[in-house]
Amino acid sequence: MKTIIKYTIVIVAIAMCNFGFSSTKEEKPIERIIEELISEIKLAKIEYDKLYYGLYAELNATSHAISKAVSDKDKLDLLVSKHQLEAELELVKMDEAAEISKIRYLKGLQIIKILYEKTLSLDHHFASVATFNEINNLSNPNQYPEFIKLKENLSASGNKKTGFSLSSILGDNIYTSVVHSFVSLFNNEDKSKKEKEENLEDVECILDFTLRMHNDLNTIYFETAFLQKSNDNIMAELQQLFVDFTKPIKYNTALSDCRNTDDWDRVRENLNGYLDQMDKASRDDDMRYKAHKMRINLEFPIDRLLQFITQYNTFKDQGSKFYEKFGIMLSSYENEKQCATKYL
Repeated sequence: MKTIIKYTIVIVAIAMCNFGFSSTKEEKPIERIIEELISEIKLAKIEYDKLYYGLYAELNATSHAISKAVSDKDKLDLLVSKHQLEAELELVKMDEAAEISKIRYLKGLQIIKILYEKTLSLDHHFASVATFNEINNLSNPNQYPEFIKLKENLSASGNKKTGFSLSSILGDNIYTSVVHSFVSLFNNEDKSKKEKEENLEDVECILDFTLRMHNDLNTIYFETAFLQKSNDNIMAELQQLFVDFTKPIKYNTALSDCRNTDDWDRVRENLNGYLDQMDKASRDDDMRYKAHKMRINLEFPIDRLLQFITQYNTFKDQGSKFYEKFGIMLSSYENEKQCATKYL
């Protein structure tokens, strides 16, 4: 019985590791990416602040010179210089915004990769580990060879006149099969008291465990099924997010195909091409609005990623609470020590 209980706990432990609830191993890369994001944006702002400082210094000097200029020609030349400096300042502002958008986009792409691997790992877990069937089987004595053998022996030696057999449906039911087996055992006149006690001793831990833990194991069964469905929804949301994320840069490959073919370099190439077009548009007065729109189109999927991270964290926290509850349920079996030496 100890093996049975430990096996159930192992199932839950595997799921917890895949979720990342019992370990922070998968959390560190995301934390590190966020730290790098903050650091790289800070460094970019420092570099652009240097440019701003120089341009603002020149603008102040030019404005002062204009106030001191005497001739109209000098004033006109200084006004032209001031206009050029202001135009250059606007370009620097657009360059800074584009650089920050690029940093955020690339870090967002890395986060999507990690989250996809995480949800894919959990999806593989649900597909490969017989979580549902095993948990369901553990809660039903009809899945244990010892109990099946007892039922077969009782059926073979039962009183043909007063005894009766259950249908296949009721025979698989935990309650009717247990009650029927007890009635058959105690009413069996062919067996001595000692034989009945030995038969009961053979299955007492199985019956005690399954009857006590049936409701708890069923709760684990259905709530795990709910988590699997939630993970499927998260996977679908993540795949759609990748479509939205790469749409502006005209990358049309699905997330699964991108990951399977390791096509991330082409995503970066498409991004660089998009940024080059945006840069050219920003330097053409007639195309400034297009450059502004292109930057907004790039920022929108980044904002969508932030919304998804909130949704993912909610899912993770919900799953964490489920598995904490599962752990408490599985450790609540009172007779574990007494039955630990059986069925090893």
